[in-house]
Amino acid sequence: MATEPLYFGVWDYVVFSVMLCVSAGIGLYYACTGGKQSTQKEFLMADKSMSMLPVVMSLLASFVSAVTVLGSPAEVYRNGTMFWFFAVSGSLSMVLVARLFVPTFYNLGLTSTYEYLEIRFSKTVRLLCTVLFVVNMLVYMGLVLYTPSLALNAVTGLTLWGAVIGMGVVCTFYTSLGGMKAVMWTDTFQVFVMVAGFLAVIIQGTIEAGGPARVWEINRQGQRLEFFNFDPDPRVRHTTWNILVGGSFFRCAMYAVNQAQVQRYLSCPSIKKAQQALYWNILGLIVFILFAVLSGMVMYARYYNCDPKTVGYIQNSDQMMPYFVMDILGKFPGMPGLFTACVFSAALSTMSSGLNALAAVALEDFVKPCFPDLSDERYTWISKVLAMGFGLLTILMAFIASNLGPVFSAVISLFGMIGGPILGIFVLGMMFPCANKWGGLAGLICSLVLTLWIGMGAIVWPRARAMPPISTEGCSANVTANFTTSSTISVTLMTQYNITTAAGPTDDGYPPESALYELSYIYLGAVATLSCVIVGLLVSFVTGPQDPKKVDPKLIVPFYDSVFCCLPNRWLEWLRCGVRHGEGDKEAVDISMSTATSNPTFSPDEEAKEHGGSWKKENGVSNFSNGHRIVVNEELTSL
Repeated sequence: MATEPLYFGVWDYVVFSVMLCVSAGIGLYYACTGGKQSTQKEFLMADKSMSMLPVVMSLLASFVSAVTVLGSPAEVYRNGTMFWFFAVSGSLSMVLVARLFVPTFYNLGLTSTYEYLEIRFSKTVRLLCTVLFVVNMLVYMGLVLYTPSLALNAVTGLTLWGAVIGMGVVCTFYTSLGGMKAVMWTDTFQVFVMVAGFLAVIIQGTIEAGGPARVWEINRQGQRLEFFNFDPDPRVRHTTWNILVGGSFFRCAMYAVNQAQVQRYLSCPSIKKAQQALYWNILGLIVFILFAVLSGMVMYARYYNCDPKTVGYIQNSDQMMPYFVMDILGKFPGMPGLFTACVFSAALSTMSSGLNALAAVALEDFVKPCFPDLSDERYTWISKVLAMGFGLLTILMAFIASNLGPVFSAVISLFGMIGGPILGIFVLGMMFPCANKWGGLAGLICSLVLTLWIGMGAIVWPRARAMPPISTEGCSANVTANFTTSSTISVTLMTQYNITTAAGPTDDGYPPESALYELSYIYLGAVATLSCVIVGLLVSFVTGPQDPKKVDPKLIVPFYDSVFCCLPNRWLEWLRCGVRHGEGDKEAVDISMSTATSNPTFSPDEEAKEHGGSWKKENGVSNFSNGHRIVVNEELTSL
């Protein structure tokens, strides 16, 4: 264990600088080639021409934030391997998003996902969600930029504000110049950097611990190995049930309705390609969760008998991973620089996706309604300026974070509770055709208030909980003596590292509703979504439900058609609640049929692709299918 601070060397700065230069170079390349980002479609949606690889890698890079690289291994080190089950809930979420949400957003042809809310509910609901998203992303990106810089500065000596400003400027540069194409290809490059960083840590950490068998045995003895936990108690931090349920809602909020993710898969040339990108993303998600679990295990195998945080080598859990890297890789020139590049690649990918998404949302939801008659070229320039402006605001937010101290953690938790209510309003609109605009607004507000109440209550009234044991028995004698002679530290550690206290209340001074605050943080998204749907439906029925027959079928997800496609049509018609699924496709096909009679070069296959479907010939009859059910039956022999 390193007891003396280790700092960056020349080769570390070289490796880190190369990563920044390559990222900036990709942005410059796409600013000077192709259409030179001269249209809105190219700058914000990459002309809907992106191949599978960059889309998959970009979706994956957004999942692997700097918080994931630094926080997830520390989570496994402290609480065990139950974290692995997020791979299961994440995979389930990807399938649901691909089957239910992708066709809806793709067929509507929207740039901002929040345009849907105005069409389905009202402009008030749309603007409220847009403002929540903008504020949430700015605060989150400020955290993503500042936190890894602070953690690495404390452990490696990397210049704090040099890292913050350098990262912010480089990311703003390539995002503003290169648009979505630059964002996706830099994400692709950064994913490979992250893989290299994780592998270096895992391989060297395993060697230093004495091999895989030794790592496994130490984690077993330290009560870190836990792969299934069927405890139904909703207060337990990680169980099979809360990760399966709460984790699925969390990932759906990230991939189904978050502008940064939706914008990525909408850049694919077809619905099928977008769905395939999400399916392939499952593999990458599993790999990175495996990396995080293995990193946490090898980290515990090194510090199982001398916890660095307990003895004061580091101040918080975010510094565990950088400390571990400097401890095992500090003797290899350039290797700490590789891991730092790994961390900041994750931060760059998150920030770049956020900047592009914020530019798209601000343009569509604020600029165009106020200035509806500008040219496409002018809108493109405005979107670039918006991306640049949001980049500068992100750097400013990082400076604000440095002055807020502990309060900033509460602010981050506050805005981390917004994803659930936003998912809830989309689920209400897409799955329940009877919901009206008043139900949508009431559901969104009530859900937001409830989650903020529970989330902030958990911060104000924190509870001790059961945790696996930690030890300082293997520390040097002088460190142990210094550690045990301080009564203040002892009292703090008894509170923070209590391993015998149950999850239930222990203090009579807690308010009666404090039992709610003990709910596992993973359930917060599920609570938010369900409360939005329930309140929204109740208010809709009280104020007069929306007539499903008057709702545009494109706005409603054909859930039952996708999930229960084998049921008889009579049953499906009842389950659709009167929504006229398929009529829009039939009209589109009717147009195609009339086009065929007047256009001798007409191609049914090409026309079908334009409407998100394909022709399938059965028993001499060609049928048009839109991916959910066959919706029209036409004889083509006359064409």
